[in-house]
Amino acid sequence: MAEPSARPGPGHSPSGPVRGPYGTPPNYPQTGNGYAPIGAPVPPAPQPQPQGKNVVRSSLLMGAGSLVSRVTGFGRTVAISAAIGAGLLGNSYTTAQYFPQMIYELVLGGVFASIIMPLFVKAHKNDPDGGDAFAQRLLTLATLVLGVAAILVTLCAPLISLFMANPEQRDLVTQFSYYMLPALLLYGLFAVLSGVLNSREHFGAPMWVPIINNLVVITVAAAFYVIYTRDAEVSTTTGRLFDSADQVATGMIVLLGAGTTAGVVIQVLCLAPALRRAGFRWRLRFDFRSLPLRTIGHLAAWTLLFVAANQIAVMAVIKVANAATDVDSEVFVPGVTVYNNAYLMMMMAHGIVAVSVITALMPRMTRAADDRRWPELAGHLSSGIRLASFLLVPIAAAFVALHEPIALMIFQWGAYTPAEAVATGQVLLMAGLVLLPFSVSQLQIYAFYAQTDTRTVALFNLPVIAFRIGGYLLAFAFLPAQWVVVGLFASNGVSYLVSLLLSMSLLRKRIGLLDMRKTANGLVRTGAAAVIAGAVAYGGWLLWPDLPVDGAMAKLGQFASSIVLGLALLGVYFAACLVFRVTETASLQATVRAKLRR
Repeated sequence: MAEPSARPGPGHSPSGPVRGPYGTPPNYPQTGNGYAPIGAPVPPAPQPQPQGKNVVRSSLLMGAGSLVSRVTGFGRTVAISAAIGAGLLGNSYTTAQYFPQMIYELVLGGVFASIIMPLFVKAHKNDPDGGDAFAQRLLTLATLVLGVAAILVTLCAPLISLFMANPEQRDLVTQFSYYMLPALLLYGLFAVLSGVLNSREHFGAPMWVPIINNLVVITVAAAFYVIYTRDAEVSTTTGRLFDSADQVATGMIVLLGAGTTAGVVIQVLCLAPALRRAGFRWRLRFDFRSLPLRTIGHLAAWTLLFVAANQIAVMAVIKVANAATDVDSEVFVPGVTVYNNAYLMMMMAHGIVAVSVITALMPRMTRAADDRRWPELAGHLSSGIRLASFLLVPIAAAFVALHEPIALMIFQWGAYTPAEAVATGQVLLMAGLVLLPFSVSQLQIYAFYAQTDTRTVALFNLPVIAFRIGGYLLAFAFLPAQWVVVGLFASNGVSYLVSLLLSMSLLRKRIGLLDMRKTANGLVRTGAAAVIAGAVAYGGWLLWPDLPVDGAMAKLGQFASSIVLGLALLGVYFAACLVFRVTETASLQATVRAKLRR
């Protein structure tokens, strides 16, 4: 794509969205499960505040809230899995939980992230009323649009289930959807209200309130376990809990479905005190002509294309994962619950490491792009890839070498059987292999966002998503049923690699050499260190004494093996990095020494 002849004005670009201060993408509101909405970019950097607020304090508050939200979000996944397992009930619940988030993304999510949030900042800064009227109009419009959408999709729940679920699941998915699809409205309200708060430099509540949602769902899972799971009888056909429709009572659906939506309701209500402190009062305003709807629509076109394509891929993976399951099989066949659990573990690692790197680099890359200092932009990107790789490679090695003890330690609780945990570990192994390509491809995508270019990202991701969906279909057609979910993750990995190569080629044409020789040299060295460390850890697992299948001693052995072998892996990895003279190891040592002296 040709570069524009003139430097874009502040906040606008002919090829991208309105930007926040310093060119950073707007903060992406979370859905409450500790992760950004499905299909969204990873949460970008918090916006600097030039008005004199304590930037360090706000950044630490947001970072701590994001980390705790991710941890509690993963905790809620483990709690729900322990309560309902990964069979028919677990897969039906997981499938229904995707629907409101997917539809929210299509209706508002992508547009909000890239377009509307910066407009909040601009209105608060420039409007005489501090942006109150703009926010009230947008809230009213969002409530009407999302309310109508929530009603329509809830009425269409049987049709959605018909398309997305296998025959054995459809009735359960439909019943869950009646309780969970109305949350579409709540996700939208939370996003817009969070935008109001962020534009007024009140960052705490949007980052910390989702934790309350997670705690509500964890409480629901605990109640379900006490009421239903603890005394439930296993299926006579499969030997698992809740693996047939006869084992699922109406009360189970009400508790899980309504309880999950209640968490989102409480999440939205908990923003009220923060809004009052920020001086915002919501009243209905229907003068929508005062909103820059034409500007929003023009700028949102490429973002919507990107989001819609991603949601098609999400629908495809849910459909294939559900189609692969067989509730009557005596051998456990992993479905969408196992896929989702392994995916969330991968996203946990990516979020903690790669998102932190993106957060630090995004303002620097954007300033370099604004001034057309392309070698500097390439240097920032290269250093970010090397740093993220240095930190992610040992995590990936742990996922590969210790996939079984880690999965057993984390997931084998309650209704989640040892066979289901082992199957999750097999998918986690594949997640370890695709973690690095995914994170590097995301880092390179943000180099385009630094140039406020969403058009290129949308266009080159179309063939990426086509590769991904094609891989899903091949996995379903040619792999045995119990390996289909592993094949789905492998298809993700191929698509991430295609994204990485395409974005690298486009960036090289636009900003010049990406210093890939130095980057490749660092990757080879860290990769070799990870292989050695992983081999040592896997050898330790093979020599580890056999553990009981169930009971307190089994769980103690799982924790011991995962922690001891994991620490051994890290120790060998860093030692090997020292031997191989990995640059980032010396930087890490200097940082630690400085902290200790301080």
